[in-house]
Amino acid sequence: MKPRNYATSRPFSGFVYATFISAFVIVCESSYSTSYEDHFMPRLNPSRLNNYLHNALSSASPSQSDLPAISGSRVYHVVAYGADPTGESDSTEALEKAISDTFRYPTDAHLMEGIVDLGGSQLHLDGGTYKISRPLRLPDIPAGNFMIHGGSLRASDSFPSDRHLIELRSPSPSVMYEYITLKDLMLNCNFRGGGIAIINSIRTTVDNCYISHFKSEGIVIERGHESYIRNCFIGQHINVGGDQGEKHFSGIGVKVMGNDNALRDLVIYSAEIGVMVLGQANVITGVHCYNKARGLGGIGIYVGAPGFTQTRIVNCYLDYTGVVVEDPVQVHITGCFFLGNALVVLKSVGGVASGVNIVDNMFSGDYTGVKIVELDESKTPFTRIDQVVIDRNNVRGMEVKTTVGRGSIWANGTTWTVDFSNLLLFPNLIKNVVYALEIEQSHGQGQVQVFPNHVLTNRTYNQVTVQSNIAVAATLHVQVHQTSYAS
Repeated sequence: MKPRNYATSRPFSGFVYATFISAFVIVCESSYSTSYEDHFMPRLNPSRLNNYLHNALSSASPSQSDLPAISGSRVYHVVAYGADPTGESDSTEALEKAISDTFRYPTDAHLMEGIVDLGGSQLHLDGGTYKISRPLRLPDIPAGNFMIHGGSLRASDSFPSDRHLIELRSPSPSVMYEYITLKDLMLNCNFRGGGIAIINSIRTTVDNCYISHFKSEGIVIERGHESYIRNCFIGQHINVGGDQGEKHFSGIGVKVMGNDNALRDLVIYSAEIGVMVLGQANVITGVHCYNKARGLGGIGIYVGAPGFTQTRIVNCYLDYTGVVVEDPVQVHITGCFFLGNALVVLKSVGGVASGVNIVDNMFSGDYTGVKIVELDESKTPFTRIDQVVIDRNNVRGMEVKTTVGRGSIWANGTTWTVDFSNLLLFPNLIKNVVYALEIEQSHGQGQVQVFPNHVLTNRTYNQVTVQSNIAVAATLHVQVHQTSYAS
């Protein structure tokens, strides 16, 4: 079936092909400069790019009678290509043909060097549900400013179990796609694979999507740069909590294996791991994880970038499932709500914890003695600890753990000891002590006010001891810090 609004008699001139190809012969370099090797974007080789163009155009070039007018609409309706909006028959080929057409008429503008601007082309799913038997992939042409939106996709029973319904993937290690938007979509993976794969793409947006029944990941981001995932509902099994099969939940809601990405305002309601982060400089904001309870082996957010983490977790809701961070270096967790004994686990891989802020959070538990922050030193103990601040968290029904301790004790004698061992996170570690010895006033007639000499004599095993040269009634006030701070 021919697409609607197509000029079937318009010839396709050689001039258009020449313009199309010449727009690509440019080298693609990084969009920014940084000293970290992992942040560099790969270059796009011009000769390899020309091969992609030649192969893609020669294999996908339609007959002259099928070409739309360049001056026509850039919105391509999939039902016009024969896609079945009822989901009864397979629509893979029709959707592939429509996607191919959306890439056929780039503008004269460019995005990143070597990536042509498609002018805001849209693949419109017309509010239908379409069954597909293989992944929907974009043509192997470096391009951007394109959107897929407005409908539902469902994997068939023969869909490959190791693939994703929509894949921004190229055979090149270089960046192929920029400013691609996937919006207002419902993806049913039918337990055959994953939902969306964003690989080596930059400035991709996934907005208002509902992704369910995945086997591997709801969304996976690999390499690339600046993918924004927002306002999405993601879950392997559709539920609103208390599912009888929760202990069998598997897969990962969102897996991030790249730098400088943002996850915002997501609900991840069933998966073994809600969010897994394996790259640096990512931010997670406003994510509600009740994917799988911690007591059943679930983890809300897992940050597995040991030694160079640079991750911010802000204003999230960890609902009976917690946060695990490997060898945290520059990690910021703040403004979050941890419900149902949810906690933060710092996991030692190489024994490093540096530049960690766990501050201004709320923790709520069932009064069974669960700590708000725990150390996992099963592999190796933490030995390089610096600039770790765990403080100002409000706690109800759980045990407070902190790296900043405050305490007081009264005694009439020469020795005062304040024990912080049940409060401080790291064992046998106090790097800084500030104390004041408050002497009781003598009010009796003829009594003389004494001013004893006193000194700090011990700070081991998370205890602080101060001694005086004479016996007095006094209160010792102490503040301790377990780590040093940058000057």
